[in-house]
Amino acid sequence: MFISIDVETAGPIPGEYSMLTLGACLAYQPGTAFSCEIKPTSNKFVPAALEVSGLSLERLQETGLTPQDAMSQFAAWIGEVCGPDGQPVFVGLNAPFDWAFVNYYFHKFTGANPFGFTALDIKALYMGKTGCSWGNTRSSRITERVSPTTEGDHDALHDALFQAELFRLVMALA
Repeated sequence: MFISIDVETAGPIPGEYSMLTLGACLAYQPGTAFSCEIKPTSNKFVPAALEVSGLSLERLQETGLTPQDAMSQFAAWIGEVCGPDGQPVFVGLNAPFDWAFVNYYFHKFTGANPFGFTALDIKALYMGKTGCSWGNTRSSRITERVSPTTEGDHDALHDALFQAELFRLVMALA
């Protein structure tokens, strides 16, 4: 089961900076989705990270789920959509960034990552499908080629939906 995932964070690395929102959807059934806001684990942030997402550490401290609840609910959702025989596959655009946070949070707050230790990166997939250079795997270049109908806006669920469409379009390339 290919699951498109996006996160918004307070900075560049897990452990020091918090994962603030998580959005996910089935890549081939994007109407089946999960999203949550998460309480920060620290007050540390990079101003540009909060500016681009419009998120507030103070508001999330009051309204977000605890990291334990967020990751437990996400794991339960993954189990539900994959069933007993399905293998979840983490799909992301710049997957190493998002996977690092999701992996860290799963291990720290639930003890295990249902995705295992790998992720499928749409940028790398696009490079393999098209033979382009790494410099041409930016999302703007991919969208020029595959013409998605959606776009990202730094809302984790919206971005997961956009990435799911990119993934389907890239997979369909000859």
